[in-house]
Amino acid sequence: MQLIWLRSDLRLHDNTALSAAAARGPSVVVYLLSPQQWRQHDDAPCKVDFWLRNLGELSQALGELNIPLLIRTASHWDEAPKVLLDLCLQLKISAVHVNEEYGIHESRRDAAVAELLDSNGITFHSYLDQLLFKPGTVLTKTGTYFQVFSQFRKVCYERLHRSLPSLVNAPIAQSRLHIASDKIPSSIEGFDTPSETLRALWPAGEAEARRRLETFADAQIDYYKNERDFPAKPGTSQLSAYIAAGVISPRQCLHTALQSNQGEFESGKVGAVTWINELLWREFYKHILVGYPRVSRHRAFRPETEALAWRDAPEELLAWQQARTGLPIIDAAMRQLLETGWMHNRLRMVVAMFLTKNLLIDWREGERFFMRHLIDGDLAANNGGWQWSSSTGTDSAPYFRIFNPLSQSEKFDSEGLFIKHWLPELAGLNKKDVHNPANLGGLFGVADYPSPIVNLSTSRARALAAFKNLPSRQNAGGAYE
Repeated sequence: MQLIWLRSDLRLHDNTALSAAAARGPSVVVYLLSPQQWRQHDDAPCKVDFWLRNLGELSQALGELNIPLLIRTASHWDEAPKVLLDLCLQLKISAVHVNEEYGIHESRRDAAVAELLDSNGITFHSYLDQLLFKPGTVLTKTGTYFQVFSQFRKVCYERLHRSLPSLVNAPIAQSRLHIASDKIPSSIEGFDTPSETLRALWPAGEAEARRRLETFADAQIDYYKNERDFPAKPGTSQLSAYIAAGVISPRQCLHTALQSNQGEFESGKVGAVTWINELLWREFYKHILVGYPRVSRHRAFRPETEALAWRDAPEELLAWQQARTGLPIIDAAMRQLLETGWMHNRLRMVVAMFLTKNLLIDWREGERFFMRHLIDGDLAANNGGWQWSSSTGTDSAPYFRIFNPLSQSEKFDSEGLFIKHWLPELAGLNKKDVHNPANLGGLFGVADYPSPIVNLSTSRARALAAFKNLPSRQNAGGAYE
């Protein structure tokens, strides 16, 4: 009998491990609940809830194929080897199948499981699934991992032109086993159940993920390049939570995008090309996680930036976290995060630069806060984005590139529609004043909205000075230029 251990791959279709196991014989699926580990990784309650809801949908789909889905608990991943071995011995399992996961803790967990199973005569098969290319196979001419996205993308395109990763078949129904599926818990102790409003924004299941993908490809992808930066417009695919949980695969996304663009990667519809680039950015950050493991140890990708004189400013950090900075675009974005478990990508950069440059607060504070609230929280992408914005990461924004929240707001929310949606207390302002109510001097109507917690121009100068004063900057090989 075959055992499929599901992790961030909660789907029936195009699931490499599930397909491979089912092709070999009768199969059972297991999912491990690991609340202690999830807390350690700052996984958001809304994300854990999303996993559980998707498991419920998946259990039903597997049940129709007579594939039982079992639930076991390994509160910390250290417990996973024994829990899985016990299950294998109980069910007389001959092989365990998994889709590869990336990150230091994930790699160590899988190595420990494989070792214990092997010593008990049970084989452990792992498959490339959540990426298009196996980390370590897209390298520079000198055999190192790429540090610049455009160079990485070029090699990916060459590889994709030669050979497109194909979709794998879903398993077919198997003979009924005398093993009952376990009930999926509706909640996990220590993780608050999110509001019904938030849940309604993110329906569970593969059918919903495919519906979003197809709707995006049919109706929106042509406009993606031009509309993706405007938070008041429905310009993005809203698929990130489904990709992060593995409810839909990058291969499915790539195939659908190519279909909408007559099979072209670099020409044809500019919207499709731009979106495929975003899939490759996700890929790039996963490869960085493997090639430069220090980033999953909360270390800066650029070691010289560890010497930055970050400020200890708990009250300003709290104001940022609670959407009380007095800068409407920042506060609207943070309210969107707190209420929906998601934030528009342009705004993720804007609020991250504000925290790390204008407030000069350590990027790790922002990274952690995002992970604790994002339904699409993903270590590689979240870390990559925060280190890009704070100029500590690979291929990051140069330190002197600092977004001005007011000009970003005027450019990408010119009518103030996004701001007024999330900050109804500013709904009475005209489209000029809504970006910076401080100019009104606390006039009636915005008296309950805070004054800005920082002066943008002096704080910008402070950030530039902090980066210029890095002791090793002159030896950094032009890292910031």
